[in-house]
Amino acid sequence: MKTKITVILCLCLFTILTPGCGERVVDKEQVSPDEKIVIKFSHVVAENTPKGLAAERYAALVKERTRGRVEVQVFPNSTLYKDGEEIQALQSGAVQMIAPATSKLAGEFPQWQIFDLPYVFMNEEKVHEAMNGYIGVKLYGGLRQNNIQSLAFWDSGFKLITNSRKPIIYPQDFNDLSFRVMINSKVLKKQFEKLGATPVEGSFDDLYRALETRAFDGEENTISNICTKNLYKVQPYLTVSNHGYMGYVVLTNAAYWNSLPPDIREVLESTMAEVTEWERQQALKMNKEGLEMVAQSGVTQVHYQTEDEKREWMEVLRPIYTEFSDVIGRDLISSIEELN
Repeated sequence: MKTKITVILCLCLFTILTPGCGERVVDKEQVSPDEKIVIKFSHVVAENTPKGLAAERYAALVKERTRGRVEVQVFPNSTLYKDGEEIQALQSGAVQMIAPATSKLAGEFPQWQIFDLPYVFMNEEKVHEAMNGYIGVKLYGGLRQNNIQSLAFWDSGFKLITNSRKPIIYPQDFNDLSFRVMINSKVLKKQFEKLGATPVEGSFDDLYRALETRAFDGEENTISNICTKNLYKVQPYLTVSNHGYMGYVVLTNAAYWNSLPPDIREVLESTMAEVTEWERQQALKMNKEGLEMVAQSGVTQVHYQTEDEKREWMEVLRPIYTEFSDVIGRDLISSIEELN
């Protein structure tokens, strides 16, 4: 009997000291090949946006290509973390992937406000060219110094202006209106101030309700976000100004990323590159179709900005480049101007 009890105790001790199948073992050297890796991917937009669809596609492909060894769990619509909370969650290890808009990085990394400069890019191709060159090297380098690894750059598209009060055609039409702006970007605040409007910081998950209750008059966004969040239904006036670009940076914790086995990282990186190309095409397609839908809805009056009107806006907004040259970096602004 004593022998039987001794055997049982030994087996129990062995079980306690042996890592369970569902636990992540971190020995700072390698990850056991037979353990499942769970990656939490948090973002704030809807599932049916270009970013939301790309995140789901990435999760499905990774699961298939790793034969279930890696599970990417996607949490859209701020279900885990809201604007302003994601970066801290990434750095603390609460999540392993996020994809914030460039503006939201500006709190810790002011140089990323280069994307908020008005009319800074002519088209998506110029954006990608910038991120594949000196500008990308400089911006990504700043993230790496803070233990953040960039995995991809996804498009949302060019921003339009919506509001509930009146058609906006000329700069003076902004006078006495209030507009929601993304958190952390002083450039976006200055943009609306230059136009004579009042900027109000607000999170994306509360945007529809804030517009519906007239907490502020309008907002700026890409058409895919305007459609998927039904913002146009409470914003009867829309101006196709394409005055600013919105992109997303897919990020991970660098220390976490480096802890993954090389073969897993290779699959994750190659799949991310493939999904990035797909996401960019989806953004173009959805923005084109979304604008057509809103224009035909009869709910929102759509105005397409002319070249003359664009020049008037640019004349008012151009001083922002000089005012923020030291914050963003004169080298980055010069590089953008040369690119265009």
